[in-house]
Amino acid sequence: MSAALLDAPRLTPDQLDRFDRLGYLVLPGFLPGDLVARLKPEVDLWVDNGLRARSIASCLDPDAHGVPPVMEIELPAHGELVGHPPLLSLLARLMRGDFVFHHLHSDRQAPQVPGKPWHHDYEQSGAAGRAHPMVHALHYLDGLDPEVSALAVLPGSHHEIAAKSARAHHGTDPLPGEAVLDDLPPGSTVILHSALFHARRPQPSGPGRPRYFVDASYCRTGTRWPPVKPYWRHMLARSRALGLDHGQWPELFAERHFTEYGQTD
Repeated sequence: MSAALLDAPRLTPDQLDRFDRLGYLVLPGFLPGDLVARLKPEVDLWVDNGLRARSIASCLDPDAHGVPPVMEIELPAHGELVGHPPLLSLLARLMRGDFVFHHLHSDRQAPQVPGKPWHHDYEQSGAAGRAHPMVHALHYLDGLDPEVSALAVLPGSHHEIAAKSARAHHGTDPLPGEAVLDDLPPGSTVILHSALFHARRPQPSGPGRPRYFVDASYCRTGTRWPPVKPYWRHMLARSRALGLDHGQWPELFAERHFTEYGQTD
């Protein structure tokens, strides 16, 4: 693995500066084993019972499908993951202030799943948007190894003002200066600045195994963020009702930090 590992519980100012400069932080085995053990069957339920497909349909055609019957945050371990206190404490240091929950995606990616081309996931447009960090916490429940797709990142690329698809023409090909994450233990988390270009590199050979993956995103307060789910108000309201902020993060599920769904600049 060509990326440096940082010890999250003892982040130093130099390590925080490194995150600001490179745009990513690797946390091997960050999630407790009992939480991982409860998350995996929920991911299976989410995929096998058609809940993930129903959620996608609700996003693609909200008028036809409405609010999905179950959201990821309503699965107990997934809800616990969103408000996992060590994660939120770490994010407060990385973003240097209050932040709001943006979305959660969960999947069990099949062996030999195709790669995902180079892209970033930052939701603000224009140079002014870079003043407010957005992060994606990528949780790999079984870790990363040669049996599953690797994560490739392009250190420092989050400082560019570029469209999400600006490097998509490269597909998943190696790029100069990239770092490849392909050797992490179960329960590992990779935190990306959402403007960092990254790609899912296809699993190279052999039968492979399922890749258990949960992606949670959070945004620094101080500006309004475009939501990516049409039922975002319902998602935030349910998160508040379930007490996923443990009463300690009053901005975590506040609606005032978002624009209307589909609103453009």
